[in-house]
Amino acid sequence: MRTTVETLAEQPFLAGLTDHQLSLLAPLTSRSMFHAGNRIFREGAPAEEFWLITEGRVFLDCEVPGYDSFVLETLRAPAVLGCSWLFPPYRWQFGAVSIHTTEVLAFNGPQTRALLQSDPGLGHELTTRFLRVMGDRLHAARRRLADCRRETGHRADL
Repeated sequence: MRTTVETLAEQPFLAGLTDHQLSLLAPLTSRSMFHAGNRIFREGAPAEEFWLITEGRVFLDCEVPGYDSFVLETLRAPAVLGCSWLFPPYRWQFGAVSIHTTEVLAFNGPQTRALLQSDPGLGHELTTRFLRVMGDRLHAARRRLADCRRETGHRADL
């Protein structure tokens, strides 16, 4: 099903974009779903898209010796999933697993990068928003590692 400007306008991450900007993004978007327990992407794999979570929850995790997967953060709708598609080398810095049936709006990464280069205003706006998300994720990871250290009484070196 084709994503409409109205659907995109309802997404908090895209709030404040103009109808024209949303109309440029709409053709790059599709609706998708991840079933509970499905790995969405693995750390180090090519990053070719990103998602806006509209329903459900996802674990962001990373590989840490001594853990099957170390959960850094739980993302709940509405949330952005995936930032690595935006910056070289376009490889996932974390992994992600759906923990409930999760509905998303999926965006094609390479096409979105091309759009952001061709429209500097939109490029600046979305890059700034993604940088905020990345900063929030970094702080969440730091808090989670500190919590782990307190729980185990060990240093959580990565």
